[in-house]
Amino acid sequence: MVKKIFAKCYIYFILLLMYVPILVLIVYSFSNASQIGDPLGSFNFDLYAKLFRNEEIMKALGNTVILALISAFVSTVLGTLGAVGTFYCKKKTKAVIENINQIPVVNAEIVIALSLTFVFVLLGNVIFRANIFSFWTLLIGHVVLGAPFVYLNVKPKLIQMDPSLYEAGLDLGCSPRQAIGKILLPEILPGVLSGFMIAITLSLDDFIVSAFTRGPGLLSGNESIQTLSTYIQSVIKKKAVPIELRALTTLIFICVIVAALLVTLYQNKQPNKGKHKKWRN
Repeated sequence: MVKKIFAKCYIYFILLLMYVPILVLIVYSFSNASQIGDPLGSFNFDLYAKLFRNEEIMKALGNTVILALISAFVSTVLGTLGAVGTFYCKKKTKAVIENINQIPVVNAEIVIALSLTFVFVLLGNVIFRANIFSFWTLLIGHVVLGAPFVYLNVKPKLIQMDPSLYEAGLDLGCSPRQAIGKILLPEILPGVLSGFMIAITLSLDDFIVSAFTRGPGLLSGNESIQTLSTYIQSVIKKKAVPIELRALTTLIFICVIVAALLVTLYQNKQPNKGKHKKWRN
């Protein structure tokens, strides 16, 4: 009994440390106080109005969202195809691929960023004879970060699946494309969605790879691309963080919570559907 009470108190204490700062930030997003800790004053939405009038933040936000969605989509496709292909490989080949996939996961992000920078500089100097840093180099960097995590999310679903289902579909007249779309993909879809969400989170959260691999493009035009992380880093060198970012972080937090709830609800419905099908049969 005492152990259970202690365990619950410990969990609630950790959750308190994690979420109280976020809740304080949310409260101050409805105040014009210049600093956290100042008197709140009247409840208003002024910071939200200022947020959408700030062109620099809106450009950085647009770049971040576009990059996150595109890189997450590419990472999901590559990671899913890699997981499916590896699943049907021989044991030795599978072991080699899985070990290679672990390198970006366990490696320090600064090492990945410096390695990519070296490759892009080498390609620009030796092959293209020009500076190749652009949106595409930034996209490659984010895909390198996200694809291994998609692979790790899809792999457990493949292990849970009956490996003979795909071959059974082929024997019953499905083409390889039909067997993947109608049999394989529905079985691993929860893992694919989880991988997609993680890839988006990694892209939104990244600073080091973005700082090393970005170039001109997207909403920044001929200037170097500013994501939210690089924008904040450049601003705090000169002045305090704009108070409008309180409103932005609140909106991002709400979007993440809603997305996580939707994915969780979808995943919880899948076992129930399977149970209903078995019961009908």
